[in-house]
Amino acid sequence: MNPDDPLLKILACPLDKGPLVLLLPEEPGPDAGTDAGADTGTGGTDQALYNPRLRRRYPILDGIPQLLPSSGEQVTEDEHERLLKRAAS
Repeated sequence: MNPDDPLLKILACPLDKGPLVLLLPEEPGPDAGTDAGADTGTGGTDQALYNPRLRRRYPILDGIPQLLPSSGEQVTEDEHERLLKRAAS
């Protein structure tokens, strides 16, 4: 999925029906080790859709958004801040 995908305009969070933010794969930094992103529970480099209002992340697997309420993962305060920065870049 890419930021220009028209599907993004119609996708909504299954819980609050609000818009979602596309999180593109992270690029490892120069000092990133093999455990980069290990705290995310999803490998840290995968695409996802994020609802910053509810602080829930929904994975995109093989290009297909997983938007069932049970597919969403609640994120911590630190992870929320990191995801907001990631979405802004």
